[in-house]
Amino acid sequence: MLIAALPPPPFQGFDIGPLTVHMYGLVIAIGAFLAVQLTVRRYERFTGDGAIAEKTALVALLFGFLGGRIGYVIPRFLWGSNPFIDRPGDILAIWQGGLAFFGGLVGGTAAVVIYTRVKGADLPAMADAFAPALPLAQAIGRWGNWFNQELFGRPTDVPWALRVDPVSASTAARFPGATTFHPTFLYESLWNAGLVVVLLAIDRAGLLRRRGSLIFVYLIGYGTGRGWIEALRVDTVQRYLGLSRNNWIAIAVVLIGVAGLWWWERLAPTTDVDPDADTADGSADPADEAADDAAGQATTEDAVDSAPRDAVPEDDDHSDGGARRGSDGNFG
Repeated sequence: MLIAALPPPPFQGFDIGPLTVHMYGLVIAIGAFLAVQLTVRRYERFTGDGAIAEKTALVALLFGFLGGRIGYVIPRFLWGSNPFIDRPGDILAIWQGGLAFFGGLVGGTAAVVIYTRVKGADLPAMADAFAPALPLAQAIGRWGNWFNQELFGRPTDVPWALRVDPVSASTAARFPGATTFHPTFLYESLWNAGLVVVLLAIDRAGLLRRRGSLIFVYLIGYGTGRGWIEALRVDTVQRYLGLSRNNWIAIAVVLIGVAGLWWWERLAPTTDVDPDADTADGSADPADEAADDAAGQATTEDAVDSAPRDAVPEDDDHSDGGARRGSDGNFG
């Protein structure tokens, strides 16, 4: 017997004068904003340029949304009921729902790689900066699906079941009398929130050898969660060997993550130095370089002091003072 259930949303939007604010878009925007801030802070911690990280994140958002919408629309032209043929204007109506995350991941990734290369930024550090920001955006953005009453799972009477009101005609035909369903949006939101914590913990513990490996851990973690959650969903009719398109894509994402992590950690030429270094590109720590310069300067001065007196130039005081000024300049 159903004891409790998650209620349907009390509203889907609100008006500010002539402007209608859709909760679906607002929730996604909040998640995107927080993800950008986290990306910038992490890239700066890797001694990168925060301005470059911010611009890269905005480019990723733009092409991520574009890729997500394309990934949603094209399959419906090929296999669905083609709702956009009669209403082509709805292709741009993202507030009605319809962003395929895997399409957004491809579009956003391509944009980040190209933009980072053009700007000469550190791609592995940028990837690690993005790694926990992606599930953070998803954890928040998935609540937009609750406001739109979409992407729920098969019928259930568990205490946390989602009450859908009203049930669409197609769902009612497949599950007569069902009004409560698995809240797959909630499952994915919680899974991604946990993934954020795990990724940050792995990064802080220094469990990975190379900068850039964390993004592959994200792919493994997200693909695993999306795979079992996708198995609960009922909004995809087409099945291939018993699995939906997104199930197969999730499996592919996990395999890419595993292969990429293994290659990047084990097979790729090691360009990084000491993993304890704070620099993003694996270059030597400026403090260490300054210390080496000081040691070298001291060695040079000791050699001069120990040399025979007649071997010291006539302007010895001037040269020695110049050397000291140079040494001071190195530390300044």
